[in-house]
Amino acid sequence: MSQDAEHIKDHFTLFREPEYQEMLKNKKEQFECPTASEEVQDIVEWTKTWEYREKNFARQALTVNPAKACQPLGAVFVALGFEGTMPFVHGSQGCVAYYRSHLSRHFKEPTSCVSSSMTEDAAVFGGLNNMVDGLANTYAMYKPKMIHVSTTCMAEVIGDDLNSFIKTAKEKGSVPQEFDVPFAHTPAFVGSHVTGYDNAMKGCLEHFWEKHVRTPSESAVNLIGGFDGYCVGNMRELKRIMGLMGVEGTILSDPSDVFDTPTDGSFRMYAGGTPLEAIKQALHAKATLSMQQFCTEKTLAYCASKGQQTIAFNHPMGVTGTDRFLMALSELTGKPIPRELTLERGRLVDAIADSQAHLHGKRFALYGDPDFTLGMTEFLMELGAEPVHVLATNGGKAWEEQVNTLLASSPFGAGGHAYAGKDLWHMRSLLFTEPVDFLIGNTYGKYLERDTGTPLFRLGFPIFDRHHHHRYPIWGYQGGLNVLVRLLDKVFDEIDKHTNIPSKTDYSYDIIR
Repeated sequence: MSQDAEHIKDHFTLFREPEYQEMLKNKKEQFECPTASEEVQDIVEWTKTWEYREKNFARQALTVNPAKACQPLGAVFVALGFEGTMPFVHGSQGCVAYYRSHLSRHFKEPTSCVSSSMTEDAAVFGGLNNMVDGLANTYAMYKPKMIHVSTTCMAEVIGDDLNSFIKTAKEKGSVPQEFDVPFAHTPAFVGSHVTGYDNAMKGCLEHFWEKHVRTPSESAVNLIGGFDGYCVGNMRELKRIMGLMGVEGTILSDPSDVFDTPTDGSFRMYAGGTPLEAIKQALHAKATLSMQQFCTEKTLAYCASKGQQTIAFNHPMGVTGTDRFLMALSELTGKPIPRELTLERGRLVDAIADSQAHLHGKRFALYGDPDFTLGMTEFLMELGAEPVHVLATNGGKAWEEQVNTLLASSPFGAGGHAYAGKDLWHMRSLLFTEPVDFLIGNTYGKYLERDTGTPLFRLGFPIFDRHHHHRYPIWGYQGGLNVLVRLLDKVFDEIDKHTNIPSKTDYSYDIIR
């Protein structure tokens, strides 16, 4: 074999070696359907047609490559944003391994999460014993300040009652009676990571607020970020904005530090996060603001039931989205928008004016979570670009109507359409039958880029094949500038890629753009 200890080859070169090519050839001959390559190619070409698109969009019983994850992932994300909290998933070890790896691959940081390790016997007789032992082990080994419990498919199918199980575990001494163990039922076979985020956040607030009387504050507010792959940059940007405005605010679930721990020789299982005492005090806030409406529908309803004002945004990006957020924050708290932020706004407007000629009229397809696609669509139209296909697998009818209304509000959105509940195989049909200039989405879009030739701009969750994007904000005026620069870089890269053959295509291989 060509691999040896003196010269380690990466997998993308290793598998090009002759012995591996021979192995792959034999595997193809022995195990794959012996269909003639010409017939396969004919079918491939047919799948690019309008005829196939109609059949593709007519399917109901099959989902192909959905752009979403399951509920417990969102619940784990919430738990990691609270001080000293260990996420505890009541289900199998394999499920938890997926949540940990999914977050770790995106943020490039270790993700702590434990499991009740349910197996076949628990699936038949129930997982109470797993909960009793699991909570005891978690409390003893990892010494958390709080354990947050959520569920997987197995626990939900057999109907395990978390409230009853946690009470029984406390009676048996797994954790002290007064120890905080909020919980949420998060069945993975319905909803998505966005739904799981909402259920988990609501469960945490109920745990800390339900038995207490609210004393309303005159100006304090709560902010909820929602499930956000850019939480490191965005949470810090929110805190910076509140600091500039002098706003008294609490971010409910702030995982920015746990996903951005420094390397200095020590491992931090728990880093930063919203203090548990701050969660209790958050009951008294004047209002709770959500940066992502569809991540917090149940949570905001609960906050409103406690007498708080509630306002929801949709991933506030660019000028208009940030204006809306800052004006609401100012009106609620009585704090004026400072000159520093006004100057940042002007710089973003100036940057857009400098570069709009390169984005004006460019056609985009985008996919991702409901709030992200709404915020991104609004920003694209603000830049003079044209969002043509807007797709959210975990978007519903309300989202679809909201996007279509937004598209209709601008001449740049006149040819656009929202696709709720559709997957990336649907997006493939859209890209072949109604081509666009660029695609915006997560890492999985690279297969669409390769297949359809549509250049991919990576934005969303998860981003596995690029590093450190999550450290930069995409919210606020500064976040809008970050997104603008990356959009322009991709546009210029594509221009250069197609104008670089000497004496043939290099007539516009410009140094200045």
